[in-house]
Amino acid sequence: MILGKMSPRLYPKVENEASLIPLHSRVFIISAIMPRLYYPPYYGCVMQANLMLLAAAAIWGFGFVAQRLGMDYLQPFAFNGVRFLLGSVSLLPLIWWFSRRAPNTSAAQSSLLKAGLVAGSLLFIAATLQQVGLLYTSAAKAGFITGLYLILVPMLGLLLKHSSGLMTWLGAMLAVIGLYMLSINDDFTMSPGDLLQFIGALFWALHILVIDHFSGRVNPLRLSAAQFMVCGSLSLAVALCIETPTWGAIAAGWQPVLYAGLVSVGVAYTLQVVGQKSANPAHAAIILSLESVFAAIGGIWLLDESLTMRAWVGCSLMLAGMLLSQIKWQPTAITSAGECNG
Repeated sequence: MILGKMSPRLYPKVENEASLIPLHSRVFIISAIMPRLYYPPYYGCVMQANLMLLAAAAIWGFGFVAQRLGMDYLQPFAFNGVRFLLGSVSLLPLIWWFSRRAPNTSAAQSSLLKAGLVAGSLLFIAATLQQVGLLYTSAAKAGFITGLYLILVPMLGLLLKHSSGLMTWLGAMLAVIGLYMLSINDDFTMSPGDLLQFIGALFWALHILVIDHFSGRVNPLRLSAAQFMVCGSLSLAVALCIETPTWGAIAAGWQPVLYAGLVSVGVAYTLQVVGQKSANPAHAAIILSLESVFAAIGGIWLLDESLTMRAWVGCSLMLAGMLLSQIKWQPTAITSAGECNG
């Protein structure tokens, strides 16, 4: 579930919160073109940061389970509307905390409005495809297929004249083979749920590129809250037109709603913001890509889902492709990490 992930490619060394880019459950941004590899001297601090990022990946992965369970009480648009609005509100304490040191200007507010509308609209499309797709496929499959945005970002970036390395293409080949084994049936068809997740991955990738475009112009926390607000408002508007949401249903499904809205956004995003200040960006990208693994674990453990041996091989190839696409080795360029920020 992607809820505002950041792009380590853009920030080889993150020093403050203004350098971070929001994406997620899911929402959320990792680019497949990685910065140079370095070895941090502050191992205790880096280990703590890596554990924070691992916790964030786990929360987002298990968010797919919450999304499935939430639809036992609410229809897709209503669930998305409630969770994204709740997620937007959950970021307000972080925004208030950081705004004490970096007050917003009128020019920044104007850019924020534009960025929030564009990013929020793309987020609405991507989240809708993901949520509706979960009606017809498993959380495990959804997690791995959604994770293809890691590879689609640099491929779509070629249209914007972004560069792409050999590892990206090798990773893409592995991911395509894995997707074939995971989702393509004997008659060369794809289930509706898997197809919706794949189309959704395209929109997640487009969403990342839009965040990339606005990253240096607006505060990332404010942009994250704004896009969640836009996405939640659009989802709720559609829900009121074609669905029948009730306060009773929201109350009955409070557990998955709170997890998807509050934990996946407020808690996990905070862990990501704090953890990525001290983490090696290459390591951060790889750790956060483990979201798909946690989605599979959650689906099997909590939803009693199962995968065939062929599907497991497909998942393994897709994960290998995602990880491979994150590697851009430059062994001669070795620097030290930044100091730990308490």
